Amino acid sequence: MFKVWNFQRWLTIIFAIFLTTHVVHAAESDKAQSLTKANGKILVVMTNHSAYPSRSDTTGLWLTELTHFYDVALAAGYEMDFVSPLGGEVPLDERSLKSIYLDKSARQHLADPAFMYRLKTTLAPSATNPTQYKAIYYTGGHGTMWDFPNNKALQNISEQIYRQGGVVSAVCHGVGGLLPLQDENGKPLIAGRTVTGFANIEETLSGIKSQVPFSLQNGLIERGAKYKQAFIPFTSYVVSDDRIITGQNPQSSKEIAEAVIKRLSTIQ
Repeated sequence: MFKVWNFQRWLTIIFAIFLTTHVVHAAESDKAQSLTKANGKILVVMTNHSAYPSRSDTTGLWLTELTHFYDVALAAGYEMDFVSPLGGEVPLDERSLKSIYLDKSARQHLADPAFMYRLKTTLAPSATNPTQYKAIYYTGGHGTMWDFPNNKALQNISEQIYRQGGVVSAVCHGVGGLLPLQDENGKPLIAGRTVTGFANIEETLSGIKSQVPFSLQNGLIERGAKYKQAFIPFTSYVVSDDRIITGQNPQSSKEIAEAVIKRLSTIQ
């Protein structure tokens, strides 16, 4: 009798623990979904361009500039849509996949079929509705130097997000996406604003200076921006000028994500 009762007792306890765990997990999941819906959406822009003029390796998205931002924004309760100039597949910069640049999070995302599927099926600009987004974030990678600055559709999306009170942000070479943006008077949006982006010295040190179509640093200055950079190349450096937030290099991707989330918290 004792053994039967003891077995039933432990069975009841185990069931209670399972039920409690399930309920708590469901509650946390519902809370996360509710938080995401409450905080809104961010549009993340990535390149489709993969070829250098005279190098055998390929360029494309610098992976951690996406994954670092993605992890921070997701943890803060934001939903993200992925868009690229042409839509469809986003190439990954070969160098960004070297072990020296990949952290645990990036490796986990690389091994996640669902996440990688999203990189193969990005939205085209025409499939997005700018009114849905509270911010836009341009990722980097050298490929962006070819297909971000002259994409009128992306320009229109960014300008609308900014004019409706949203945040325009970019990191590394992705800052090139800000070059064509204009204010309501047709002047460069970044004129008179403090920004950063991949520096000339970093371009030289990376060995890619001869491959890119223009100097990002010079392009920003030519449009009237007040360009700033870190004292030490390849260290995190982020500039927030009201609702324009820029990061200098791949090392800045976590910090810029935190800056964007912080700014969004003031304009909910």
